[in-house]
Amino acid sequence: MEKMNVILPKDWTELQDQQLYYVFNLIAENLAAAQIKTYCLFRFGKIKLLCRYGDGYLVTMDKEEFLVTAETIAGAIRTLDFLDDVPKRPVRISRIKRHEACDPLLKDLDLQTYLYVENLYQGFLHTQRHQMLNEMGQMLYGSDKITLNQAEKMNVFYWWTAVKTAFSEQFPNLFRDTSQANNLIGDSRSLSKKMNDAMNNQIRALTKGDITKEEQVLKMNLWRALNELDNIAREAEELNEKMKNRR
Repeated sequence: MEKMNVILPKDWTELQDQQLYYVFNLIAENLAAAQIKTYCLFRFGKIKLLCRYGDGYLVTMDKEEFLVTAETIAGAIRTLDFLDDVPKRPVRISRIKRHEACDPLLKDLDLQTYLYVENLYQGFLHTQRHQMLNEMGQMLYGSDKITLNQAEKMNVFYWWTAVKTAFSEQFPNLFRDTSQANNLIGDSRSLSKKMNDAMNNQIRALTKGDITKEEQVLKMNLWRALNELDNIAREAEELNEKMKNRR
């Protein structure tokens, strides 16, 4: 058989919950990219491997048995190359146990929750402590009682990483230098000190230095807060440009 007529997803956003679970399970096992895509080809294409046969493999699909070569499989998995990268748009398993996930783009979160989860994310990057991914999941799925398995932790990590990419596009002034913002390791200040500084600067910008407004600001809808911060960052940049031109 020279070709495999199988319908496969072409993007992360086309994956259903069960497919996401399967992919994140494979990622959690630290398999090579080609292995992950090959497993997904057989699972998503509903292809069953029967045995090795000569230079190829005997498989069954739609109750039909046929031979495929390694080259045919290598060509077929190219459709799944999107799995090599973090999603360009946030995707996540919609429900863990009985707990529903929040909006993929966090539109139903408040600023305080976002800052807390971002703190955990940066902490995980620094320490690789998976407990932090579990705490992130508890916040994003609205329950402090759930314990995430490895696939669910990978789901949370990929979700939040994609959110950061989406936010850098949606709020370009606020997240102007995402590489610098994400690289919190490297100077003499401790990680927690830098994270606290970043959070305090965002809150200060919204309260305009009035500490009596801090609680109110932290309860703001996340997207409303980020829009405001993006405007503040844009106005500050415009002012800096005007000052430079006057010199």
